Amino acid sequence: MQVKRIRISDYSYELPESRIAKHPLDERDQSKVLVYKSGKIKTDKFQGVSQYLPQNSMLVLNNTRVVRARLKFKKNTGAVIEIFLIEPINPADYALSFTSTTKVIWKCIVGNLKRWKHGDLEMMIGNSNCRLTAKKIGMLTEGLSIEFSWDCKSMFFSEVIEQCGKIPIPPYLNRDSEEIDSTRYQTIYADPAGSVAAPTAGLHFTDKVFADLKLKEIVPNYITLHVGAGTFKPVSSDTLEEHEMHTEHFFVEQKFLEKLITNEHELACVGTTTLRTLESIYWLGVKAITGKLNSSFFISQWEPYEIDADIPPKIAYKALLKYLKELGIETLSATTQIIIVPGYEIKTADILITNFHQPRSTLLLLVAAAVGDDWKKIYQHALEKDFRFLSYGDSNLLYINRVKPIK
Repeated sequence: MQVKRIRISDYSYELPESRIAKHPLDERDQSKVLVYKSGKIKTDKFQGVSQYLPQNSMLVLNNTRVVRARLKFKKNTGAVIEIFLIEPINPADYALSFTSTTKVIWKCIVGNLKRWKHGDLEMMIGNSNCRLTAKKIGMLTEGLSIEFSWDCKSMFFSEVIEQCGKIPIPPYLNRDSEEIDSTRYQTIYADPAGSVAAPTAGLHFTDKVFADLKLKEIVPNYITLHVGAGTFKPVSSDTLEEHEMHTEHFFVEQKFLEKLITNEHELACVGTTTLRTLESIYWLGVKAITGKLNSSFFISQWEPYEIDADIPPKIAYKALLKYLKELGIETLSATTQIIIVPGYEIKTADILITNFHQPRSTLLLLVAAAVGDDWKKIYQHALEKDFRFLSYGDSNLLYINRVKPIK
């Protein structure tokens, strides 16, 4: 498979520390947007983004909410143990875990683990007389399973971490989270909790931007993909073959699939997580058609490159919808490990709105899959024109260049 031989060194660039946006702008929609279409580039403010989207476009956004996933426990010795929530294990369902009033078990990454040799960790919950207790359960392939319990039985786990935790801002910001991050590292339309990183392409949207979009008969449609810590995982191997892509959970309602089936206009997706979800939906539909779909609803890393089927998107959507209806599933709950890299043919979207990504990252590879070698021209333009980079940085609106898939 040729895509496995892609060298990550070919997808790097010099990013000065000074170009990384350490804090958000005062106003979300005052960020810049770089508009790329058919090889041409122009620059504007994000507040005017509506003029660059076609009338009646279908706009799809990821409405996941970032949780206060960083919990800092202080031992009697003075040692600080930081526990980073990754995903629920028991209950495995996000909604059930966050609404638990007894105890939960989560997959976690632990900082300063060597100082946590014995016993449980405890901290007070806000200004109450209640305690949150963390207990090691076992080692996992990546991280630990940790049981959290608390003695205020009227409190949901979501309320506990809201009082005890901190917003998990990206590590490359090289600073502690601040009060401003509680609101600004969150989209204005965030709803179901579950992410440990924000879908940052959506941070630029405001009520005014949505109002302007509505004048062009463009209304938001939402999917949910809970963004995992793996989104920050660099590609450390020389080629992609040795890189294991992270897995993330997503949720899509039947009525959204129906909109995909009836849509006759361009589809604009906000964020790499949204595109990852849309492409995974397509491949689940292909698996339904080819008899390979089962109740696990999972797309593995290289699966799309190995399936020999050229099926139109709407046919795939219809097959998946039919499969869900037969099983009586109103909301699809699925996981994806899909990796979108140069040589992959994007099936579902016509336009990608996204931020500027780190060198040598799978997110940059996704951008290269969308626009080809022009990613270099786009990023060079942004560097020359003083664009701000990464999570709190500026935006791109990219018209996707279709390519034939490479197997």
